[in-house]
Amino acid sequence: MSETPDIVTQLGHVPDAPGVYLWKCGDEVVYVGKAKSLRKRMRQYTGGHDERPMVPLMMDRVDSFDYVVTGTEVESLILEANLIKEMRPQYNVDFKDDKTFPYIALTLADPFPAIKYTREKHRAGTRYFGPYTDAKAARETMEVVRRVYPICRATCAEWKRVTARDGEPTGKACFDYHVGKGPGPCVGAISRDAYAERVAQVATFLEGRQGDVAAELERSMREAAAELDYERAARLRNSLDAVRAVLERQRVVSDRPLDLDVIGMEREETIAGVNVLQVREGRIVGTNEFVLDKGLDVPEAELIEGFLLRYYSTASHVPREVVLPALPESAEAMDAWLSGLRGTRVRAGVPQRGEKRALADLAATNARHALARYKNRTRYDEERLNRALLELESALALPAPPLRIECYDISTLHGSSSVGSMVVFTGGRADRAAYRRFKVRLPAGEANDVAMLAEVLGRRFARQDAGDTRFATRPDLVIVDGGPPQLAAARSVLAERGLDVPLAALAKREEELWVPGWDEPVTLPSGSPSLYLVKRVRDEAHRFAIEYHRELRGKAMTRSMLDDVPGIGPGRKKALLKHFGSLKKLRAASVDEIAAVKGVGRAAAEAVAGALGPDAATREGRET
Repeated sequence: MSETPDIVTQLGHVPDAPGVYLWKCGDEVVYVGKAKSLRKRMRQYTGGHDERPMVPLMMDRVDSFDYVVTGTEVESLILEANLIKEMRPQYNVDFKDDKTFPYIALTLADPFPAIKYTREKHRAGTRYFGPYTDAKAARETMEVVRRVYPICRATCAEWKRVTARDGEPTGKACFDYHVGKGPGPCVGAISRDAYAERVAQVATFLEGRQGDVAAELERSMREAAAELDYERAARLRNSLDAVRAVLERQRVVSDRPLDLDVIGMEREETIAGVNVLQVREGRIVGTNEFVLDKGLDVPEAELIEGFLLRYYSTASHVPREVVLPALPESAEAMDAWLSGLRGTRVRAGVPQRGEKRALADLAATNARHALARYKNRTRYDEERLNRALLELESALALPAPPLRIECYDISTLHGSSSVGSMVVFTGGRADRAAYRRFKVRLPAGEANDVAMLAEVLGRRFARQDAGDTRFATRPDLVIVDGGPPQLAAARSVLAERGLDVPLAALAKREEELWVPGWDEPVTLPSGSPSLYLVKRVRDEAHRFAIEYHRELRGKAMTRSMLDDVPGIGPGRKKALLKHFGSLKKLRAASVDEIAAVKGVGRAAAEAVAGALGPDAATREGRET
């Protein structure tokens, strides 16, 4: 029996054509993607050319693949959306809340279409509006619609009997008709044509075109009044008041009849919040919030494309324009797909200025709040931090979860202004009150990061041995920025002091953790809470070190030759530089000109002129 060729060999037979590919683990599809060229795109996964963090972890599981060739890239986008919706692969973008969203539906296939609240969207002959992420808002919208345009509810028993009789009246009035919320097909109070016109008006309202509805109601009200049909005019006035109340609650964002969706996004680690502002006729008529199960672990363009596919494959309305925080991976194909859904041209883009830019900023702010609310509601941060600490305990074979992590980094420029940083994370969170920084005491110009790290660590634990309360708490894990050389230096320092403290070095390039006594580094799973925690700890140590290094360099650069002149303090130095503008002009000035500066005096002027004489530049180095 011959062996099955490996995946790399099989990829040689994949066509150079547009299509959709499916990476599989056994019978499970773990990822669905599309490509202009299936062969080139799929080879990136196995050739190390795809830098997304999820790819190595995913490809470790993949043991087979399928693909479907399509005629165009747009066809591949449509097929990709359908397959993702059907299969819900693990590594594709999906909504974090695993639930169906509510819709408002009109049962257009029935002789007298009814309105209903539903969470399904699959019945033929039914038109859906939504999705709504707020169930309460969906139900309130239904009530407003029925006040403006009385229409049957799908739950009404008499409506069901009328439908079963193919629209023939039953002769028994329903409760809604008695209270003025039902049009009365059960008793023959309305014709099919008049009811169909009302259903069309309801659809216009639900599409967000309340301005059109208000204009039509006002016209009809005036006609009824002119015909002296005051009872009908009063009903229309009440409906018009209800529509105007809705319009007053909607924020006007443009004097132009804009029809667009504005999408804002806030990403964190492996989660993202999305806000969709629905702008119709220049008004914000609604807003939807979603939380995605991917974040910084996938490129922004891929995340946006995944959301657009997931959202608009179920949305009831595609606007003329979609405002985005960044373009999706296949921008032209996405425009064509959205245009196909709408039936007319749709443009997706990223605004740079003006009212659309302001709307994009507003959507981004709301996305940030949506993500914060989700995290607070689900205790997301607490659970993720607990999992990160437990994963570190297991991966590094620690005696207990590392509740106190200390991380050290060195910042230097060719050995000058060299500093070390110590940052502390307690319970997985930054403990800034415990941060410490060190001026390295090695001779200036000695650019030896390993020696500097050893000095900083030695001073930290010497302070602990000396009883310094600022360094009294023993760490559960020490992380140093670097690889095996830094690890060896740190291990030597701890051994000299007889300390048995868990130790690891985090290498930047491959994000590998080196542990004393282990032949191979530890690679934490891509996208795992533990990997994000150690990277955050390392990045914070790096930031804190650079911040202090820049502070010292800044002070060194602002030091002037005037600092060494007897009798010239900060006040006189400031006065001289303000008067002459630069050291170059001060050096060219005479003693009399210097002495004329307020607060300087003759003796100080002679001292300055002597210090800045012709050979001063040679002695001190060129001044700038």
